[in-house]
Amino acid sequence: MTFSTPPAAAPFETVADSDAAVAGAPVPKGGAGRSPGQLAWRRFKRDRTGLVSAVVVILFFVVAVCAPLIAKVYGKNPYDTYGQDSPGLLNEFGFPIRPNGGISGQFWFGLEPGLGRDVFTFLLYGIRNSLLIATATTLLVTGLGVVVGITAGYLGGKTDFFIGRIIDILLAFPATLFFIALWPVLISILVSPEENTPVWLTVFSLIAVMTAFGWAPMARLLRGEVLALREREFVEAAKVTGASPARIIFKELLPNLWTPILIQATLALPLYVTTEAGLAFLGVGLTSPTPDWGVMIQRGSNIYQNDITFMLFPGVAMVIFVIAFNLLGDSVRDALDPRTRR
Repeated sequence: MTFSTPPAAAPFETVADSDAAVAGAPVPKGGAGRSPGQLAWRRFKRDRTGLVSAVVVILFFVVAVCAPLIAKVYGKNPYDTYGQDSPGLLNEFGFPIRPNGGISGQFWFGLEPGLGRDVFTFLLYGIRNSLLIATATTLLVTGLGVVVGITAGYLGGKTDFFIGRIIDILLAFPATLFFIALWPVLISILVSPEENTPVWLTVFSLIAVMTAFGWAPMARLLRGEVLALREREFVEAAKVTGASPARIIFKELLPNLWTPILIQATLALPLYVTTEAGLAFLGVGLTSPTPDWGVMIQRGSNIYQNDITFMLFPGVAMVIFVIAFNLLGDSVRDALDPRTRR
């Protein structure tokens, strides 16, 4: 038997339906017997901020997935140096001749100063690469944190003590400094200095390093939750009936952990978007000519005094995405646990 503490809003809805039945009024369809997921969805639909944020986030992911198709329809790609190949687009200093970064009907977001690449398609692929890295890291961090946290909390004893010390050590590390220090070391081990580092290896190693330092907060949170849940009556009843540890974990504990897991995941993804962009800005991770949010901002920071347009589009796009995803995470938290409502 799985025990879940009902959300704070659920009892009021049930009482209202019961009162209506006593008074002789018809009970609304679906008013009673709603699952926690249905109640959370109902609360989320009432949150206009959450709905708008969800639309913005979904739009970004659709753009990321469809970037090659959009670029094909648009007729450009992020690697061609249009400004250098076609005369009349860049001046002798390498800046777009037309105002506002060379924005025109041919180049919607203008041209990159120097190389003359199309900013619109470069941004499309930059969003695609950044979200790919951040999403993969979030999934791996969440999965690893869930496994380690539940294992430590359920087994307890020496296992919990050993895992707890590892978590404490990882949380004490300045993660960004270790990213900067360890990533080049990892690349130097895998690739000879005379060879160019493949993009796929850069992405893989970047995800691996961020995952290695990112799972500890999730694991610590779930460890505490499991330590509290394993003493509850429904877990003790499952043990008395002879349920295996695997059944207790998957049937009794996990259903009561989905709320903190989902909330932490929604808050972690924008964190990894900004982390990856920050690393690229510092020269760790993806580098030019590979499209990336951080690469565009780093390039734009060198030329913004003469042309701010190239830095404006990626900067505004990343700010919009991060704010929208953070607001979405807050709305999801409020829907799943109304006691935390702002």
